[in-house]
Amino acid sequence: MSDKYVSPADAARTLGVNERTLRRWEKEEKITAIRTVGGQRRYDITAFTTKPVRCTVIYARVSSPKQREDLQRQCDYLESKYPNSEIIAEIGGGLNYKRKKFLALLERVMQGDIERIVIAYKDRLARFGFDFFAWLCSLNSCEIVVLNQVELSPEREMVEDILAILHCFSARLYGLRKYKSEISKDKNLPRAETPSNLEKMARGN
Repeated sequence: MSDKYVSPADAARTLGVNERTLRRWEKEEKITAIRTVGGQRRYDITAFTTKPVRCTVIYARVSSPKQREDLQRQCDYLESKYPNSEIIAEIGGGLNYKRKKFLALLERVMQGDIERIVIAYKDRLARFGFDFFAWLCSLNSCEIVVLNQVELSPEREMVEDILAILHCFSARLYGLRKYKSEISKDKNLPRAETPSNLEKMARGN
């Protein structure tokens, strides 16, 4: 019999459960059990006691396909500092929080698969909200290593992100004005003597 199989008493003591729980787990196929020649149970608890191997992930990002050379430089630099790490390279804006590889990375963090994320600059992970993502990772025993603490981004990327923000606010302002126009045309609505905050915003006051 293999040494990895232990008696019910030893298994219960190691896992912090009672023997009834072990039998239930056996029935639910959550734990492997065999019988000795004498008919006694022996449990394999290695799946519970062996710590899973957690990896270090290098994450590099640029905003557009035209920056592929910069993306490769990021990967080379990060890999020189953390060799033999998994590399994730992505093309997508720093304001886009629905990036496919970015979301997959966070999902793996929450599953406990990743011990460390290495990035060149904070904004490579996200343009805004870095502290939130660092907190989320810390809850799952994952650290974020930023090799360069200085805030530095290609000027083109910064301009594109600022334009994206302006476009977002412009669209919202247009929506407010359209909403205000629809309200003013609805004669069934009561009229307030003092304009509401929404109306003031729509007017640009």
